[in-house]
Amino acid sequence: MRILHLCKKFPYPVKDGETLAIQNLGKALHENNVELTLLAMNTFRHYYHGHEIPNDLDHYDDVITSDVDNRITLTGAVRNLFSTQSYHIQRFITEDFRQKLAGILSSASYDAVLMETLYLAPYIDTIRQYSNALILMRSHNVEHEIWERAAKNETNFLKRKYLEYLAAKLRHFEIRQLDRYDVLVSISERDLQTFRQLGYDGEGFTMPMAIDLKDYPIEEIKTADKVHFSFIGSLDWLPNQQGVKWFLDQIWQSYLRQSTSEQFHIAGRNTPEWLSRLQIKNVFVHGEVPSATEFLRNYPVTVVPLLSGSGMRVKIIEAMALGRVVITTSIGLEGIPAEDHSEVLIADTVESFVGKMKFCREHPEEVRRISSRARTFILRHYDRKTVARQLLETLEKGLV
Repeated sequence: MRILHLCKKFPYPVKDGETLAIQNLGKALHENNVELTLLAMNTFRHYYHGHEIPNDLDHYDDVITSDVDNRITLTGAVRNLFSTQSYHIQRFITEDFRQKLAGILSSASYDAVLMETLYLAPYIDTIRQYSNALILMRSHNVEHEIWERAAKNETNFLKRKYLEYLAAKLRHFEIRQLDRYDVLVSISERDLQTFRQLGYDGEGFTMPMAIDLKDYPIEEIKTADKVHFSFIGSLDWLPNQQGVKWFLDQIWQSYLRQSTSEQFHIAGRNTPEWLSRLQIKNVFVHGEVPSATEFLRNYPVTVVPLLSGSGMRVKIIEAMALGRVVITTSIGLEGIPAEDHSEVLIADTVESFVGKMKFCREHPEEVRRISSRARTFILRHYDRKTVARQLLETLEKGLV
């Protein structure tokens, strides 16, 4: 089987959940004897400067890139106010990418074209024009839902109204694409059902984020009289910024009134200036770290205080694989069928978050049990070879 893999960012180095998801699926497909070609946008924010294809992408037979300047600009945002097109999507439409896609499809035959995220949907017409391949949309999120939720959590009136405007146009675009896919691959069952409710009636299934457990050596949690906490995620993503600010302003300040010995460590790429300048007791901002895995292993409890977002939080999967105890909101846990006080801890208010943090400090044996159950849970649900096989079985059905 031959698959053309389309990505809106170059999937190397692995510094966020999206690139990790892309790499793991590509490797798993290769391990199942799929011939893969990659066409990836090389965007300004995630630009890959190397001249050689990294060894981590050697599961692809060929790798082609297209430079895309998708920066958000004041001029672009103002012009978009007079357009019916979504500004989120518009920034990923370029003639160079379209021409390279047409050239690849003209020169070789593919069984399927796998698009990573909604941002590749503008190129469906080009795929149809030059190929009879099945078109698969791998949806990492319900994209418009992220921005609807972010708008609700925005306190600035003008900014909230602008986010609502952007979300409405993105919603319109996302719904209009639903009848254009041959197969919709959703990252969670909850997202798939949302797309069904929005009108999708085609072939669809859930393929969760998958990892290779050998990359996540478990280390037993050692707790004494204090437990240090961590957060890691892309800090240029609005839901992460809102969540971290909520945690620092309300949860951490409240927790410090009960315990002054624990520390909170924050890491992530593109750390905003306001966060880098913060000086809060026992809070340490690391910026981008060399290894997310090593960072997570340093602290027994990972917090994911999300108030908005969609899809599946990859960092939760990674933290659980490492046997870290995760405290997150119901929104943060969406798409992951773990249970409170079994494999994770769930908290949706300041008071419950503080209570769960206090629980981790006061019940070390239960913390270790949650850690062990978290690792077993990931092994059972998120092994990458099993997940890739499900995709191939669906493709084989469509190709018969």
